[in-house]
Amino acid sequence: MELSVGDKFSTSMEVTDELVRQFAEVSGDYNPLHLDDEYAAQTRFGQRIAHGALSAAFISAVLGFEFKERSIVYLSQTLRFVAPVYIGDTVTATATVTKIRGDKPIITLETVCTKQTGDTVTTGEAVIMLL
Repeated sequence: MELSVGDKFSTSMEVTDELVRQFAEVSGDYNPLHLDDEYAAQTRFGQRIAHGALSAAFISAVLGFEFKERSIVYLSQTLRFVAPVYIGDTVTATATVTKIRGDKPIITLETVCTKQTGDTVTTGEAVIMLL
């Protein structure tokens, strides 16, 4: 697999009630903001929002799928949650190569999640090692 700075990889997924509930089961995060319509309606968001870490999982999905030809080790990920994701939103996770080390097979990628409105919901940086 040949990589160059500027290469982009992305995937999209709809955030459904079932997906949020499954994520709660896997993560153990049962915050009512994610699961209880009545509770969430009383918050500043006015409705349930997805777990922020669900967007991070979409980034992991991009890296795991796009680099399936070569195994990778996920070394680090920074995250900044900048806007809510609601049930019914479609989130697109994009990873853009920003740095390729010359001495080791280590790649740095800018990671951004946006929703169908074009609004950015998550930003960060991932570092992976190609095996």
